[in-house]
Amino acid sequence: MSEQKLDDRTRKFWGWGFANTGITDAEVGDLGNMIRDKFGFPIQDLAKAPTIDEIELREPRVAPPTTLAGICKSDTWTRAEHTLGKNLGDFVRGLERKFDNPPDFVAFPTNENDVVSILDWAHDNAVAVVPYGGGSSVAQGIEPVISDDYRGAVTVDLRHLNQVLEIDHESRSARIQGGVLGPDMDAQLRPHGYSMRFFLQAFEFSTLGGWVATRAAGHFATGFTQIDDYVQSMRVVTPAGTMETRRLPADGAGVSADRMFIGSEGTLGIITEAWMRLQDKPKFKVAASVPFADFDNAVAAIRALAQSGLQPANCRLLDPTEALLSGASATDSILVLAFESADHDLSPWMQRGAEICASFGGRVSAEALQGISGPEAGHSGAAGRWRDFFVRGPYYKEGYTRMGVLRETFETACTWSAFPEMHARVMEATTAAAKRECGDAVVACRFTHVYPDGPAPYYTVLAPAKQGAEIEQWAAIKAAASEAVLSGGGTITHHHAVGRFHRPWYDQQRPDLFAASLQSVKKTVDPNGIMNPGVLIDPL
Repeated sequence: MSEQKLDDRTRKFWGWGFANTGITDAEVGDLGNMIRDKFGFPIQDLAKAPTIDEIELREPRVAPPTTLAGICKSDTWTRAEHTLGKNLGDFVRGLERKFDNPPDFVAFPTNENDVVSILDWAHDNAVAVVPYGGGSSVAQGIEPVISDDYRGAVTVDLRHLNQVLEIDHESRSARIQGGVLGPDMDAQLRPHGYSMRFFLQAFEFSTLGGWVATRAAGHFATGFTQIDDYVQSMRVVTPAGTMETRRLPADGAGVSADRMFIGSEGTLGIITEAWMRLQDKPKFKVAASVPFADFDNAVAAIRALAQSGLQPANCRLLDPTEALLSGASATDSILVLAFESADHDLSPWMQRGAEICASFGGRVSAEALQGISGPEAGHSGAAGRWRDFFVRGPYYKEGYTRMGVLRETFETACTWSAFPEMHARVMEATTAAAKRECGDAVVACRFTHVYPDGPAPYYTVLAPAKQGAEIEQWAAIKAAASEAVLSGGGTITHHHAVGRFHRPWYDQQRPDLFAASLQSVKKTVDPNGIMNPGVLIDPL
């Protein structure tokens, strides 16, 4: 099996980004100064990032057959790269040089027949299979943790299935392979005047198949948000055979076959391609940042916007702490409002949106009230400062971990009527647990998505970390937060998937009869239980 050769597209074996990019020590230092100045947290000396020659992995338990050896690798870099995800615990273990569950080898199929061959071999040889896109899981969904019931584990990396294969201009949709990274897909669609307009924080290092498998959500706040809205049909390779669903704009023929695999997290099969709905590239854009002195008034304003029928492309709310963390504001809540269209001028939409914000006490600019973008809109001002902070967020996580600051997030969704009580419970329980575990803490909230019937609140926890105990600290905080979310009527995850990390609360949330039904489906499509065992549902 061939060795890993480092180039400009080689992904890091730990942390975020490519091997030759990322957050610099200077950036980490600036981040530490900001945390110290704003919150008074102690900052530790920077932990040294690991190098590949420091990583020791267990010996492979299985090897691929000769027929597959040409598309497989088992060098240290490749196995390490495919071991950890991107949550706090993964970053901590990376810094501690702990890669306890590496795959025995990694397969890089070049076509669907390769995928079929890999699954056939694994099925016959009791080898677990972990589908892999960009490795951006924050829910422990890609680490090959298996029992002795399996001879070993192979990770199937779909990076070579990375093409837009066909475009249907009349239906404004495209057939796209599951392993394409977000930027590469957009680059292939751009010459045709299209985009999916499905942007998430992990866009650079996540794939179409991963979005579908984890039921991801993009960061346009209304309208098309969940990946469910984009899927027209798909092809899935399972150990029991390959399934292709019918391409339709809508379908009332019984239980949806697509929906069975959307959110299945690699437990039922591997999504090799899908027909996806596209959007024309926008020609008209307007945006505004609206400060609110009172968070509750801002919540009322964003609910009115969500129920107005205006469907803004961005309708994001930052509470005062979230605004402070990102540099968007020192005191206010900030509502970021934007509209876009490929067809028509949006001045009336912005004008009406601004009027709604003003009616709830928002300090709306004269430009926004006239329906035009002002100097504080888009990529500048408060919205711009928050956007820049958001885009760099995954890189900053590495920096926080290296300086001894616990910084992690969780998200949920609930109805508008449930939000006040749930939010109060979550803030109280999370803050109390974080201060108990860490001595001090701040908890911030923002809305990433809003629907006519409820918001998707996204919480950030920032606290001093105890070296060597970070994973335990976060586990205790997350447990308290998750119990508060469920007791308050929220979901355990709006768009971060279940994986292994959310299983205890997902098992509480889903009906027992549904769990049994899902287990039956898995028995049909994956008779030997080789697909991502332990994620979402128990191994057979």
